[in-house]
Amino acid sequence: MIISEVAEYFHSEGFTVLSYDPRSIGGSDGMPRNEAHPSKNVEDYHDALTFLKGQPTVDPARIAFWGYSFSAMVALCAAALDKRAKAVVAVSPLTVWEFTKWKQVLAKSMRDRESRMAGNNAVYLPMLTESGDHPAGFGTGFDVEDVYTIIMRAAEVEPTFRPETTLSTYYHIAAFQPFGLMPFVSPTPVMVVTGEEDLVSPADLQKTLVYDVFKEPKEMLSVPNKGHMNVLSGQDSVKVLGAQAAFLRKILGE
Repeated sequence: MIISEVAEYFHSEGFTVLSYDPRSIGGSDGMPRNEAHPSKNVEDYHDALTFLKGQPTVDPARIAFWGYSFSAMVALCAAALDKRAKAVVAVSPLTVWEFTKWKQVLAKSMRDRESRMAGNNAVYLPMLTESGDHPAGFGTGFDVEDVYTIIMRAAEVEPTFRPETTLSTYYHIAAFQPFGLMPFVSPTPVMVVTGEEDLVSPADLQKTLVYDVFKEPKEMLSVPNKGHMNVLSGQDSVKVLGAQAAFLRKILGE
């Protein structure tokens, strides 16, 4: 299931949904293209909420954040900083933010920064190699969950999707320290949805967030026989989405 289908599901359940590509990605503006900047993406959530507040069909007191994987952790950080959001749903929030080639990647990022200041184009890296390795040593479990095949399939069906990202993305990731914000998510109600076989964001690390960091009100949905990439797909996907809708209704009201 792709994000647009998730948005359509919530809309069919009576929710007003604002779905957007992060800045510089897909249909959104921003240069250089395909540069992930999690700190600015947090701000994007705040701006999206501000936009929604101004819509005549939206109750400004009943707006929630939603995110998946990388964006799930961004959504949690956004909720920690913006208490206008009345709830947050984080599906498979990314809990591994380290990259093993820290010294080499940051040194190359600084050279790339100098080059861009001189007017040259940004340096790009593939999201994954064909063997499932990450060129910056970022994250875990990509080979086991066959993420490369999923990325290539997305590139075939989504005309705006490019399976690469800027080298400087990892400078921004290195500067992003999301776990320091996690205690401040509460008292915003939070739901975390976790595939029990998640290897990209290990399920035990997600459970630690829920049980050791977040305070009530909170819910955790552990989905059996699902990993990081298919937690919202295939069998039981509607059931998993339905549990999220039920959580939001309980917090926000019908």
